[in-house]
Amino acid sequence: MNLRTTRQPALKILTCLFLALFFALPRGVADKPSSKPYTAEQLVKLIRPGLVTISTQGRDGQYEGVGTGFVIDPSGLIATNLHVIGESRDFRITDSNGDQLTVTAIHASDRLMDLAIVRVAQQELKPLRLGNLSDLPQGAPVVVMGNPHGLENSIVAGINSGTRVIGGRTMMQLAIPIEPGNSGGPVVDMTGKVYGIVTMKSVVTANLGFAIDVAPLKSLLATPNPIAIQKWLQIGLVNPEYWTTLHGAQWKQQGGRIEVRGSGSGFAGRSLCLSKEMLPQIPYEIEVRVKLSDERGAAGIAFHSDGNQKHYGFYPTNNKIRFTRFEGSSVFSWTVLYDQPHALYRPGEFNTLRVRIEKERIQLFLNGSLVLESADRGFTQGQVGLVKFRDTAAVFRNFTIAKEIPSSSLPQEETDRIQALVDKLPTLENLESSDLSPLLEHTASARRTLKDHSKQLQIRLDELKQISDDIHVAGVAVQLHDLLEAHDLRLEKQPKATQPFDLVHAALLIALVDQEEIDVNAYRQQVTRMGKQIAATIKPESSQHTILQQLNTYLFTDNGFHGSRFDYNHPANSYLNRVLDDREGLPITLSLLYITLARQLGLEMYGVGIPGHFIVAHREMDTITYIDPFNDGKTLSLEEVRNLATGNVPSQFQPRFLEPVLPRPFLMRILNNLLALAQDAQDKPRMLKYLELLVALDETHLQNRGMRATVRYETGHRQGALNDLDWFLRTKPPELDLEQIQRMRDFFSRPTR
Repeated sequence: MNLRTTRQPALKILTCLFLALFFALPRGVADKPSSKPYTAEQLVKLIRPGLVTISTQGRDGQYEGVGTGFVIDPSGLIATNLHVIGESRDFRITDSNGDQLTVTAIHASDRLMDLAIVRVAQQELKPLRLGNLSDLPQGAPVVVMGNPHGLENSIVAGINSGTRVIGGRTMMQLAIPIEPGNSGGPVVDMTGKVYGIVTMKSVVTANLGFAIDVAPLKSLLATPNPIAIQKWLQIGLVNPEYWTTLHGAQWKQQGGRIEVRGSGSGFAGRSLCLSKEMLPQIPYEIEVRVKLSDERGAAGIAFHSDGNQKHYGFYPTNNKIRFTRFEGSSVFSWTVLYDQPHALYRPGEFNTLRVRIEKERIQLFLNGSLVLESADRGFTQGQVGLVKFRDTAAVFRNFTIAKEIPSSSLPQEETDRIQALVDKLPTLENLESSDLSPLLEHTASARRTLKDHSKQLQIRLDELKQISDDIHVAGVAVQLHDLLEAHDLRLEKQPKATQPFDLVHAALLIALVDQEEIDVNAYRQQVTRMGKQIAATIKPESSQHTILQQLNTYLFTDNGFHGSRFDYNHPANSYLNRVLDDREGLPITLSLLYITLARQLGLEMYGVGIPGHFIVAHREMDTITYIDPFNDGKTLSLEEVRNLATGNVPSQFQPRFLEPVLPRPFLMRILNNLLALAQDAQDKPRMLKYLELLVALDETHLQNRGMRATVRYETGHRQGALNDLDWFLRTKPPELDLEQIQRMRDFFSRPTR
């Protein structure tokens, strides 16, 4: 838990609340250990001399980031977390007075427990006493001292919430806010005994942290494994006899495996690890297997390097294969010679890169297949090795330099033979050892074939799941389209028909897209029953004003329907079934329910979609009353409506804002709300669902169809995307640049695999 900081004066964060909550005891600090509780001020005075601040060295040579440690032996032993001091990185320790201590060794360390004991040259330090966690009652008051966010020697109070086993470690659960810089600090009770070492905070809530039990710390003290600091700083690093590292980052080696982490100091985080091996005469080849922790990263082979900024790079990045000539320190001096996806690249796995250097050309191979032949002559000689960019963590294996590296790929006929054997394998329950024998001659190729086969099956399984979802969405789209078409047909035959469009049915179909288990008819019947319940309270001679009052009382007083204010952007507010269940919704969904019930009660009611809000209008003869269902059915004056529509700038008001919202725009507005939420979440599959319904409602809407084409392509529905673009090219809307549409179609037509 480190944070870049500047050194600040020591702070005492002592609060009256702490004293009130825990102990109000006589003042005065005992010089010898006491079993009696101390006051907060006494505790700080007792603990502070045993605290230290730990800073690690960044790639620019400056010491940055702050952690905590504490003295456990007067002869110079300091306890902290292993992650605070890091591995193979220089660090420094200062005491509570700001004096730097001289680190001589790592006295003991344990990776699983995340513990380290550091030895310093200074003697007669002030140690803290170690307790036994089993002696600390659950609910007992404890304090943590450390350097949160660089605020040195800070104190925070809480309680021991109990113990938890996390990742095989016994941990104290603390009701204490843990911050960056607290790591490695002691958890002490009110007598000054240490029961835990702070190690991590909760990602769920601020007032929760965890500390390692002191028991393993005691075990480390009893069985140390001391390493001189000079050796510690070199543990795992690539051997300088064989490698030269440039521009920072952390290059480590175990056998033939090299790992790199951290960002290099070069532009875009570039860092190099160059081999000192003597190069053969041209022609020669370089090969390595590389796996990226994140496909957005970049790492691979560097060659023809001048030992500084100039070299070629051949590497995967963003699921593409790139070949670049680096001529300097900035992107303006870099030339990308090749940057394309490749069907043989295996994301998340080891991929074999090979470069063959000849006098007049460079050949680049991926997993045994030729990617590119380049005649670029920007550089013709130099060192070879490894390169990485950004914050990439990568693993390299089997780095090889030779005149010619034998291909690991099998002849095609042998590959076909293995594929045939794999295809004939029985099911697992019927598998016998004899079935595997023919595959043992080339185990690596057989396993690769099986992995590729399982990957293809998984891809097909995912596609079938997506197609199942597509069927569901298409079915809902058809129902929604048919519902509107039937309504339009009724109006065509009977222009003065009074039967309104069933908004409830349509809104429930929209919700059905995301919530497949909805019983649409049950919710429709529920709304009908609600109307009947209100009607039962109304006398025959009641005025329309009285009926409106009864409607408001039923919804907002008796049944608690209300506008969503604390989680306004939750999709549930757009699902009518959830509005009915939770009695909470958006202006448009509450307005839809209000309109439906009002019409059941014989009132003439319609929706008004003013910008940024949605209200309803009640027409009685020549009088129109505006009502806001989102705000408990509040009646609005025309001036209030204008201010609501324009943000209190009435001059921007337009009369069209008050026009009745017809069924199609009504439903499209609900869908647009859901689409906006999916866009914010960058959830392309959800976006596609809503776009399919939007186009079903209005197939001539150019923006929705264009967006659907793009999202279809991005979610793997390439043919569907081409169909949308073909619709534009066929109908030739005058608003569109058809040449641009054709270019997009040409791009979408390229194979994706």
